[in-house]
Amino acid sequence: MQAKHQRQQTMTDARRALVLDAARAVFSEAGIEGASIREIAKKAGYTPGAIYSYFDSKEAIYGALLGESLERLNGAVEAARVVKNRPDKTLQSKAQAWFGFYAANPRDLDLGFYLVQGLRPRGLTSELNTRLNERLHDALRPCEAALRAMGLSAGDALREATALFAHGVGLLLLQHTGRIRMFGQSAPALFKRYVEQLGARYGQPDALLNAGGAESDPAASPQADLF
Repeated sequence: MQAKHQRQQTMTDARRALVLDAARAVFSEAGIEGASIREIAKKAGYTPGAIYSYFDSKEAIYGALLGESLERLNGAVEAARVVKNRPDKTLQSKAQAWFGFYAANPRDLDLGFYLVQGLRPRGLTSELNTRLNERLHDALRPCEAALRAMGLSAGDALREATALFAHGVGLLLLQHTGRIRMFGQSAPALFKRYVEQLGARYGQPDALLNAGGAESDPAASPQADLF
C-alpha cells in the first residue's frame, strides 16, 4: 500500500509540475489577466476540469509558481559562500547570489515583481502575498546580517540592504528590457561595483588589506583565515 501511495504521489507531483510549466508559458505570453484556465489546460494537454483538481484558480497557480521561484532564489542565496571574519566579502557573495539568480532567470524576475500582471499582486490573498513577500525578504536577510556584522544598527542595515536591492532590481530591469545598451554599460559590472563600494564604506577595504605594514603580512591579515 505504501509503494502504491508513493507511485500515486509521484504521478500527482509530475502532473502538477506539468500544469505549472504550462502556466508559466501562458502567463509569460498573456499575463495573468489575459491567461485562462482553459488556455493553461490546453498547453498542458489536460481538460480544464483536470486543472481544477490541482488548483482552484489561475491566481492560485500564479502564487504556486512564485512560491517555487522564491524557494529556488533562497536556495541560491543559502548556497553562496560565507567568508569568515570578512562580512564585506560575505555581503558581496550573498548579494551576487540573488542578483545572479534574477539575471539568469528573467521570467522569475517577472514573477517576483508581478510584471506579468501589471505591478500589483492581483488575485493573491493578503495572507499569500504576505507569505511570499516574507520569502523574498528571507533571501535578502543575509545581506542585512553582513551589514550588521560590519557594525551597522538594525535600522541602518535594513536601509542599506533595501537600497542595495533597489539598485540591483533597477539594473536587472535595464538588462531585462535591453535599455542598459543605451548607456553602453554592463548591469552585472555596475552591480558588482556598487556592492564593493558598499562593503568598503562600512567594512575593511581591500586597498587597506593590501597596504604596507602588518596588514600586508598574510599571517596578520584577516584574509589568512577565510573559511
